[in-house]
Amino acid sequence: MTVREGSLEAPTRHPLAWKSPEFWDQAALDKELERVFDICHGCRRCVSLCGAFPTLFDLVDNGPTGEVDGVPKEKYKDVVDQCYLCDMCYMTKCPYVPPHPWNLDFPHLMLRAKAVHFRTHGAAATDKFLTSTDKVGVFAGIPIVTQAVNAVNRTKPARALMEKTFGIDRNAWRPEFATSKFRSVARSNTAAPVRDGAKTPGKVAIFSTCYVNYNEPGIGHDLVRILEHNEIPYVIVEKEACCGMPKLEIGDLDSVERLKNVNIPQLVKLAREGYAIMTAIPSCTLMFKQELPLMFPDDADVQAVKDAMWDPFEYLVARHKDGLLKTDFKRPLGTVSYHVPCHGRVQNIGRKTEELLKLLPQTQVNTVERCSGHSGLWGTRKQFHAMAMKIGKPVFRSMAGAKPDYISSDCQLAGHHIEQGIEQFARDALGGKTPTIAHPITLVRIAYGL
Repeated sequence: MTVREGSLEAPTRHPLAWKSPEFWDQAALDKELERVFDICHGCRRCVSLCGAFPTLFDLVDNGPTGEVDGVPKEKYKDVVDQCYLCDMCYMTKCPYVPPHPWNLDFPHLMLRAKAVHFRTHGAAATDKFLTSTDKVGVFAGIPIVTQAVNAVNRTKPARALMEKTFGIDRNAWRPEFATSKFRSVARSNTAAPVRDGAKTPGKVAIFSTCYVNYNEPGIGHDLVRILEHNEIPYVIVEKEACCGMPKLEIGDLDSVERLKNVNIPQLVKLAREGYAIMTAIPSCTLMFKQELPLMFPDDADVQAVKDAMWDPFEYLVARHKDGLLKTDFKRPLGTVSYHVPCHGRVQNIGRKTEELLKLLPQTQVNTVERCSGHSGLWGTRKQFHAMAMKIGKPVFRSMAGAKPDYISSDCQLAGHHIEQGIEQFARDALGGKTPTIAHPITLVRIAYGL
């Protein structure tokens, strides 16, 4: 059979066969890693994306044969550890993704390797704790405790201790805890009549996410105000747990399933009642849109939730096309440097946030579509933080170069990482300006004058 270079068909993704015994077989995994690494070594198109590919190519080039067969199997983990599952190699670079006969899905192979390592060796207690976001979030919502914890975590001695104890780089940005949790304050509002559009359901269910609930509830409250301004009835999901993305990133698939078993029964009821289910954090949206459906392809409830899940700006732009979004914006925003996060791009919805921001009066949008390097817990770790900043440098410079009034990303973690990167590497490009960091949802709320 002749195999042509690349594939002209749209990429497709196979389910993650993690219930199969072969998935967990170390010898079968090593064989597949060697096959894929050999293809990557012969292609090298992804060398600019992250640290995984330069690590692989250095291992090959410095080995005794100059080929993948000269790389010891135990060194494969060096490549796996550099992958933070952004999916950009699959989405934007690799010409051999399915349906190409070589069937190369590098991120999900790295996920498999992380999962096998986790099941065989476990993970550091600190990683288990830090990825248990509902347990970490216990500090949020108690004003005196929250203020004390936040104050201590800002000090150099505390950051040095965190670096030593948890492996969190003392210079990495870390979110603070909110004095009042979103779910403790937010209430459903179904007073407005349901007006379905041709493209959009007329009622919304808000899955708050751990980050909005425990760290920046203002994003959730701004989303609520936008919905109320547009007379869209909404409910707060009655019960929720972490979406599972942090556990997925360390390969703890059994915990992902346990979290799924909490969330899906709550969400599927809303999906079947015709709600548009919405989260304000792209990684959480992606978890329900892609990762859980690929892990549980035969679960009808998971698939129903997938079909009902919306990114907020995907929904608002579709609402605008339905003629049902108010455009009575009152406040210009000046220049906005907007970053498209990787987990927003993977959703294949286009630049919906940019599209809506460009509707705002007297607002110039400088869009940067490149990985910021933050990548959740990975970018805060001592051994990877310097690499995270290196990956983000082109983004920092592009964002600062527009001399913006606002810095914004749908991924608020990436937004803060960019803010830190600009301060360190691109401050001179701002021309004396001090931009404000604000989530795109917050920008729309400001533009409405709410």
